Amino acid sequence: MSLHTSFPLASEIALAHSQSVLTLIKEQILASGGWISFEQFMNLALYAPGMGYYSSGATKLGSAGDFVTAPEISSLFGRTLALQLAQISQQLKQAAILEFGAGSGKLALDILLELEKTAALPQKYLILEVSAELRQRQQTLLTSEAPHLMHRVEWLEQLPDPFSGIILANEVLDAMPVHLAVWQDDAILERGVIWQNNQFAWQDRPVHDTDLYAICSQLTPRINPDNQSGLEYVSEINLAAAGFIRSLAKILQQGVILLIDYGFGCNEYYHPQRNQGTLMCHYRHHAHDNPFYLPGLQDITSHVDFSAITDAAVDSDLTLLGYTTQAFFLINSGITQILAQTPIEDITRYLPQSNQLQKLVNPAEMGELFKVIAYGKEFTEPLIGFGTGDMSRLL
Repeated sequence: MSLHTSFPLASEIALAHSQSVLTLIKEQILASGGWISFEQFMNLALYAPGMGYYSSGATKLGSAGDFVTAPEISSLFGRTLALQLAQISQQLKQAAILEFGAGSGKLALDILLELEKTAALPQKYLILEVSAELRQRQQTLLTSEAPHLMHRVEWLEQLPDPFSGIILANEVLDAMPVHLAVWQDDAILERGVIWQNNQFAWQDRPVHDTDLYAICSQLTPRINPDNQSGLEYVSEINLAAAGFIRSLAKILQQGVILLIDYGFGCNEYYHPQRNQGTLMCHYRHHAHDNPFYLPGLQDITSHVDFSAITDAAVDSDLTLLGYTTQAFFLINSGITQILAQTPIEDITRYLPQSNQLQKLVNPAEMGELFKVIAYGKEFTEPLIGFGTGDMSRLL
């Protein structure tokens, strides 16, 4: 079945918007000599000012959007995360919180309300959000649900420098533009996008970026350990995510960086059998693998290589504090105790929360695919979230 017949129909306004994004990307391709890297394509489709998926006004989260994140599934997620943040805060001289890509604002709200209960509120809860539409949603939600805490919340346009405290990013790394690499016999190519027959099409070219080529060369033996001929292997290289971690390390004086996302360590990410990579698109709760479909209206993501993130972190004088599944992290941090605060006899409240907990920790749902990783600077205290189930050896 084709995408066009199986997906929900876009409105005329949405289609016109997508056509504008398509035209923008086409013009960029033509201005660049007929070819752009996929990283450039993904950057324009997601972040072109006022037009890209994250820069325009379309609803992204929840039932009316394209995907659902853990904070949208249940307040249990943010409330449990708050317990880990409270433990970290106790060890810090300054314990501000900086959240990247705060979505609807639900995670910030749940964290702040839980920290208020334990008298562990940060002096400042900073939010750095690239989407004007999401920033507006965050402000509306927090103003309406926690007006008494608004004096602690501040929206930023750029990284604070310096910063001490906790840096939090839930499902941020997966939306960073990636390069597509192609290993073909002895050649290493970069897969880019051309405009052909009135539509986008793939075209592979030799890799010109020296950093990209160096990483691809190191991965070659892992991708084709038996040195088979005729093998084509396609995967993603996320230079932006490594750069992001280096930027955070530069501004962090003392504190912890906590990242939550779906992905693997390097050996699993670039497994010989994962020869089509991890690129995934989300449109109205339909997942598929065609990034050319309705540019500007759909999310484009790739899984995170947590080994590459850790290499960048350690090279930037950060210390790995733990790496585990979302399930282990939430259970270690106390999610079952938070659920137990709702009496089991109160079926109308307890049962939905119990079902939500299962979605967050069940291996078949979010429990195993999503990972939590933490890095510290001037911070060595063991974190409660990594008490059992630490998988740092897999990085």
